Amino acid sequence: MRKLRVAIVAPSIDLPGGQSVQADRLLNAWRGDPEVDAWLVPIRWALPRLLRAARRVKFVRTAVAGMCYAPRLVPGIAHADVVHVFAAPYTAFLLAPLPALIAATALGRPAVLHYHNGEAPDHLRRSPVALAALRRADRIVVPSAYLVDVFARFGLEAQPVANIIDAERFRFCARDPLGARILSTRNLHELYNVACTIRAFRLVKDRRPEASLTIVGWGPNRSALQKLVAELRLRDVRFAGRIDHAAIVHVYAEHDIYVQSPNVDNLPNSIVEAMACGLPVVSTAAGGVPTMIKDGEDGLLAPVDDHAMLAAQVLRLFDDPAFARRLACTAHEMALRTYSWGRVRGEWLRVYSDIVTQPARRRAWSAPGPAL
Repeated sequence: MRKLRVAIVAPSIDLPGGQSVQADRLLNAWRGDPEVDAWLVPIRWALPRLLRAARRVKFVRTAVAGMCYAPRLVPGIAHADVVHVFAAPYTAFLLAPLPALIAATALGRPAVLHYHNGEAPDHLRRSPVALAALRRADRIVVPSAYLVDVFARFGLEAQPVANIIDAERFRFCARDPLGARILSTRNLHELYNVACTIRAFRLVKDRRPEASLTIVGWGPNRSALQKLVAELRLRDVRFAGRIDHAAIVHVYAEHDIYVQSPNVDNLPNSIVEAMACGLPVVSTAAGGVPTMIKDGEDGLLAPVDDHAMLAAQVLRLFDDPAFARRLACTAHEMALRTYSWGRVRGEWLRVYSDIVTQPARRRAWSAPGPAL
């Protein structure tokens, strides 16, 4: 029996992010598989040295990315049985997933639209073009039950397939005794609200002077966050900047508790990675996070933008190390059970097989009005 040929349209791992990490894991998992032959059609990747300066100029960056992506798209999907398109919201949706869906339709190839982003409610409300494109996809796949519910509110049927954890790299290590090294790995953007984590750390530091906080990530709020650290007279806060994804496992190994405080989220890879590595997790209950964490069973939750409750949950772990160990062990077992390739492989295989055998959707491409 011939293998299913799957073209995965996604950002290259050369520019790490949630989508590129998941696409890379999926490609590696399919490598050598007896039933699927998968390859990458990169949406974006690291530019040659002479063109890297273009990334600093907004519209030039967009033009260069489009010129690199467009010529590779049709040849990249022409011989596929299935086109698997990773999608982000707003302008990014128009620049990469939308052309991929149109090209797949023109070539008569069934397409899976794999949507990753906690901002889906706002995006779908604002963009009739995105809604039209999503209705035209042969299958919509999302990584969380939270997004299934979001899409249903817009009359769209989505199927949940969990993200993948690389269990060989992200290995469990018991924190015994539990140390006081706190880790955050969210990018420094407004929607991830790292300021809430910093304010919580001020309260933690008052009770636990030995505590430290490492902030991994980059973004437009870096200067404001550094100013907040100074205003709060905080010591032992380190801004580590970007860290290559190949090295991030070592960062988890060097810390004891994982904390994040997003205002908007879906199913962050970082939580799964922290759980797999044995860090107890404390998070705000944003978006799809409560579908990942059962409060008090495999992690701890706080209301969105509530730094006092976030701090209280961290201090709860410090005050009861045995409880912290139980949380970490339960979370580790859940992460391997839910996000392992052994479980996820069969789900993806069913998605691909189903859309190859079902009649193709034939809906017109039209969406009046403004689009994002």
